[in-house]
Amino acid sequence: MCAQTSPDNPAEIPFRQVLDALLDEKEAFHPRYLYRFSDLEEPELHLIGETWPNVSVRRRRAIMEDIEELGETNLTLSFEEFSRFAISDSDARVRELAVRILGEYESDDLIQLFETLLVNDSDAGVRAVAATGLGKYVYLGEIEELPEKTLNQIVDRLIRIYSQPEAMLVRRRALESLGYSSRDEINPMIESAFYSGIEDWIVTALFAMGRTANSQWNPHVMEMLENDSTEIRYEAARAAGELELHDATDRLIELLDDSDTDIRMAAIWSLSQIGGEGVRDALEELYDETEDEEEADFIDQALENLLFTEDMEVFSLIEVPDEEDDEDLDDFENELENEET
Repeated sequence: MCAQTSPDNPAEIPFRQVLDALLDEKEAFHPRYLYRFSDLEEPELHLIGETWPNVSVRRRRAIMEDIEELGETNLTLSFEEFSRFAISDSDARVRELAVRILGEYESDDLIQLFETLLVNDSDAGVRAVAATGLGKYVYLGEIEELPEKTLNQIVDRLIRIYSQPEAMLVRRRALESLGYSSRDEINPMIESAFYSGIEDWIVTALFAMGRTANSQWNPHVMEMLENDSTEIRYEAARAAGELELHDATDRLIELLDDSDTDIRMAAIWSLSQIGGEGVRDALEELYDETEDEEEADFIDQALENLLFTEDMEVFSLIEVPDEEDDEDLDDFENELENEET
């Protein structure tokens, strides 16, 4: 199914027509119907609740996948209410996709929902995406947009999940979300994962390092930029950008020629986050050389982000007077006034 076709006026599509199309599995579900799942109201949610259990699992999964894709490409749509409904689906894959979609929204009551799923859902995939969803709220707590009590509750929950016998994927996602936390016990967890010798845990450690904004991890990231594993190199390239690791610039420019597309994309974006000498020239040269339209669009976005990075660098060079400078200026102005009188 493709979720890219846009109807002229989705609001004019009768919802009953959408439901009939859901049940008619002899026909492909038309992409224009997906738009009607946005901003559902109570009567429509009631109708979908009656119809949804009669839709095959295969189609329910496909609908959720297309809705996730559509929501990422069209930010004017909101599938929050529909995803809250789908979170109780009997199929684990549908629930997992619903949580992933809800992760794009921000609402305090989602914290409790994600915590409940993290602890109680029978499927490890659902528990893992719930752990990921809580990461946003750890970050919001760290920048003081959530009460400290709420932040501590989330972090405590994630630490317990990480520390107890659990599926590796769930523990990894918990540690990745904890990367935002400034709690003292988090860094030893990241270090333990890094030195585990297990590739998946090294990838998770690098992901968490990028979220810490802590330069203590710079040597680890630099080392992993040379790793033979494509997954590890990719995550190290991403972390270098998040940490604004200027020492990694030359290596990231080399990675613009990496055979792995994802690594090239990570290097492009990280260079736009770091900035500095030679970065603009390297990205503009790559833009001129690429024949891939999607890559060209991505490089163009990176160049826009680089402009923001460069503006911030200029701003940081502007000396802002501190309080002592203000006092000295006031004293000087008072002296001038006294001389004039």
